[in-house]
Amino acid sequence: MRQRPESLANVVEFDSVGLRYGHGPEILQDVNFTLPAGSFHFLTGPSGAGKSSLLRMMYLAQKPSRGRVSLFGRDTFLARRYELPALRRRIGVVFQEFRLLDHLSILDNVALPLRISGASENDVHKFVPDLLSWVGLADHLHSKPPTLSGGQKQRVAIARAVIGRPDLLLADEPTGNVDDDIAMRLMYLFEELNKLGATVLVATHNESLVKRLNRPCLHLENGRLVGP
Repeated sequence: MRQRPESLANVVEFDSVGLRYGHGPEILQDVNFTLPAGSFHFLTGPSGAGKSSLLRMMYLAQKPSRGRVSLFGRDTFLARRYELPALRRRIGVVFQEFRLLDHLSILDNVALPLRISGASENDVHKFVPDLLSWVGLADHLHSKPPTLSGGQKQRVAIARAVIGRPDLLLADEPTGNVDDDIAMRLMYLFEELNKLGATVLVATHNESLVKRLNRPCLHLENGRLVGP
């Protein structure tokens, strides 16, 4: 497993960021915030408020139309193309649509980040089964994604996002397909990763989950951050 690099004061910085698609109106306007290293935040707001678009800029799938986005102290607009893969490898992402590879087993799906980073097969077979057991999938190591339910696929996607101990974890509605007990178990997993030094941002509609964990919130309304 790779060692975590020296921490920065802020892992993420948004400075007067705006985003529009094509010639349409801005869907994000004058967004300013920072995520300090080692922090845990929720991102809340109604559907269409811009939560997924904001996350896309944070994992380098979308460039802002204006303003500055910095990751790990690097202005992403100024970063050269060859620098981007190294930045992306420091980010774990839980997508709403799972993005699992149907031809691979559950074990091999979760092992992908480890293998890409050069981990040994000993590490793969040491860490992946333990994590899948934690998320309740110990009996599905050799199953393929098409045989799983939506909630099981979500847990596989989360395991894949956290297996490499990313420096920044972004989760887009990670508990939308699981019951409350599993949702809390997954949040505890995120909290454990956070205790190890990861910066965590979870986008969710689950207000009861937000209240139970009592973490600071970024709240989007009509493309703007509102509230304290």
